[in-house]
Amino acid sequence: MSINTVTAPGSSLVGKLSTWVMVIATVALAFVICVEMINILFYDPYSDEKFLFKLSGSLSDVRIGPLTYLMFGSLAVALMMGLPLAFVTGGLGVMFVYLVGDSLMLNIVPSRIFPMMTNSDLAAIPLFIFMASMLERAGLIEEMFSVVYKWMGGLSGGLATATILASTILAAMVGVIGAAVVTMGIIALPAMLKRGYDHKIALGSIMAGGTLGILIPPSILAILYAVVAQQSVGELYLGSVLPGLLLSGLYIAYVLIRSWINPKLGPPVPEEERISLLEKLILLKSLIAPLILVGLVLGLLFGGIATPVEAAGIGSFGAIVVAMMHGKFSIGGLREASVTTAKASAMVLWIMFGASVFVGFYILQGGQQFVTEAILGTGLSAYGILFLLMVLLVILGMFLDWVGILLLAVPIFIPIVEALEFPGLLGFPPVAGEDVVLWFGVLYLVNMQMSFLSPPFGYALFYIRGVCPPEISMGTIFKASLVFLAIQAFGLFMCILLPGIVTWLPGLVYG
Repeated sequence: MSINTVTAPGSSLVGKLSTWVMVIATVALAFVICVEMINILFYDPYSDEKFLFKLSGSLSDVRIGPLTYLMFGSLAVALMMGLPLAFVTGGLGVMFVYLVGDSLMLNIVPSRIFPMMTNSDLAAIPLFIFMASMLERAGLIEEMFSVVYKWMGGLSGGLATATILASTILAAMVGVIGAAVVTMGIIALPAMLKRGYDHKIALGSIMAGGTLGILIPPSILAILYAVVAQQSVGELYLGSVLPGLLLSGLYIAYVLIRSWINPKLGPPVPEEERISLLEKLILLKSLIAPLILVGLVLGLLFGGIATPVEAAGIGSFGAIVVAMMHGKFSIGGLREASVTTAKASAMVLWIMFGASVFVGFYILQGGQQFVTEAILGTGLSAYGILFLLMVLLVILGMFLDWVGILLLAVPIFIPIVEALEFPGLLGFPPVAGEDVVLWFGVLYLVNMQMSFLSPPFGYALFYIRGVCPPEISMGTIFKASLVFLAIQAFGLFMCILLPGIVTWLPGLVYG
């Protein structure tokens, strides 16, 4: 039996038109590049002589205000066209360097990239990603949820609580978001739906718990922030521990209180499926090895015994050992974990290189001073400006990924925050001047959690959509995120109101 496909004349015409537009644009770009190459090779760059035309320095007289709108407007248009962020930022950065300056000004590109390539802290990123990939392929996530599920299942809302607890432990193992949300969605969502859980509680607990990986050590994003802000990775990790546990506790409290008020929202596991205390204790043996690994990695890091790279290397080797102990190690799994690590690391580093060139050139042109004067000129108080920055980060989080936001916004925001004094809100303790960048870094990490849950483009919303049954609509997912988004906003407010939540532990360890 054959099926004849009929193509609508309109769609065929649009396809041909798009093809011709792309061909013409490519030819025009090639022509411009050829003319510019002739100018560079055969004409004096310091004279007015040129072949046909000369684009180098054509925007040199544009002031920083219009240039700001031009640069970030071009970035927005390119991203809305669906082009990759890594190549958009780098490409636009090089283009504006050439249009505003000249061919010699292109030296800014290697001068921005090489210092990053020689930064040893960045080597921890692929190592932690590899550690996460190995632990995932060892089946530890399924085992961990099974253990917590059997411990907590007898409570109303116990499965959702178990999901959040398992996600919290998982966050301390992997430090990445996508794997946690997707894996917990595959494992925990069917179990909760089978028990008749409210869809919004089931989905929200998975999404909110999964986003803890961006905050709880060993967070990949925390390493990147520390590199950009020139902060200690160990201090930032310590500063994010209590806020991470605070948010996890708030999620659990919400689920348990809602289920206690209305048990139908989160029915407990039936009596016949529950196990005794002795059986629960026996189950814990499967978690001993991974928990020792996490404790070892974070203990070495927090104690100042090992650098982030050394701790990540020990964690990667330990993940292989744990996989062997659980009988899940194979050469195929090792190869898959290595390929996943290479892809994820390449994505992160390319975005870093491209965004660094883009923002570096913008700052060189006076963009930092322009933005600082614009924000400080609003007349808002220090906390009003902080609130404005937090709102801008949430808005950016709806459209950009976390690495792009870090590289584009944080280098501009940090000098603004450093220029402010935070005397305390509502009579609560102030933020010490030397702790401001650390404090803002943790606020930024909490804010990025919110961006993952923010409709309409939060990443966690689409991660969970990919593993949901078809009867659950995108509208239900959006509604499920809103309550947990409000809890995250409350947690962020608590960290602003009580800065000691962030600064107490680093001060205790590092003085």
